[in-house]
Amino acid sequence: MILTLWHFLAVAAALFGIGLVGFLTRRNLITMFLCAEMMLQGVAINFVAFARFHGNLQGQVFVLFILAVAACEAGIALALFLSLYRRRRSLDVSDWQELRELGVPAAVDEDPLVQVTAEPEPTLTPAGARPQPIAEEAVRV
Repeated sequence: MILTLWHFLAVAAALFGIGLVGFLTRRNLITMFLCAEMMLQGVAINFVAFARFHGNLQGQVFVLFILAVAACEAGIALALFLSLYRRRRSLDVSDWQELRELGVPAAVDEDPLVQVTAEPEPTLTPAGARPQPIAEEAVRV
């Protein structure tokens, strides 16, 4: 079976569509980021497919830049996610309404997430009796 341009375009469209649906329906920042990366990979497949179809390397060179930017973006996004999680212990998009631009009204969630109460950090119970300090006379002998 020969792979034609339409095969590559179908795979790219499927990747882009799945990424778009995931980005619009999910509320977790990490999931939204991964869906955006999936859409970017669909676009990259389109560039490579059209470069192969037209017989030039311009699309493939552009994909190399896309991959380099995506790698940098992933590192910065991970640092941002860690910072946001440490501040509020949540990566839900609706919890970060104050990060919007000035003058933009807040989005109202019709289905707010159930707030989970934070459990206290577990502590270990002492096991057995504490050892008694060694007397100085016993050490000298």
